[in-house]
Amino acid sequence: MLYLLPTPLAEGTAPQVLSPQVVAAVAGLSYFLVENLRTARRFVKEVAPARVIEDIRFGLIDKDSTPAQVRAALEPLLREPGLAAGVLSEAGCPGIADPGAALAQQAHRLGLVVRPLVGPSSVLLALMGSGLNGQRFAFHGYLPIEKTARLAALKQLEKEAAQRDQTQLFIETPYRNDQLLADLLAHLQPATRLCVAADLTASTEYLRTLTVAEWRKLPERPGLHKRPAVFLLGG
Repeated sequence: MLYLLPTPLAEGTAPQVLSPQVVAAVAGLSYFLVENLRTARRFVKEVAPARVIEDIRFGLIDKDSTPAQVRAALEPLLREPGLAAGVLSEAGCPGIADPGAALAQQAHRLGLVVRPLVGPSSVLLALMGSGLNGQRFAFHGYLPIEKTARLAALKQLEKEAAQRDQTQLFIETPYRNDQLLADLLAHLQPATRLCVAADLTASTEYLRTLTVAEWRKLPERPGLHKRPAVFLLGG
């Protein structure tokens, strides 16, 4: 069995956001496939302090892992009776904007049972809190870095939001968040609804939906530099 284990979005929030099912899995599993070895070990020790880290196997599977490496990481589950593994992302839910999807895909091919557990997802929390259409939505991950291509992508997303009544979600590298917000306010139509959701589940959480025209009138914009954020557009 392959467990997909959510991790907190913000430091120090594990007791508030993780279900007992996740805690029990972390306390009982002896094999983890992780995006970052250091933070994964720290997370396991935080959630299950009685565990001896040296007794746990960790395998590194990140965005640069090859299909062969992904398969090799799962092969112990085929060889060792009763062995189960847990997938840990850096933050949030494995497989959602995350290399954990490759593990789940390969696990299905190998006939393994895949069990996703409930936990915090920045994409879903942002959508829930935005007030935008939660019946039709699309997540696009990162937009192009080059400005001309990025502006073209934003215009296309705005068009789709209006024509389909479909919420468009996307993210940016945190140190470029402020520039992305500036581009959104400079180039989108005044009536387009824009939601900014930053630091979700943290004490500094910020979540607000306004039309672009209303955003432009704010006396002060939120500072988003190096803050994990999700951006949403609605028609």
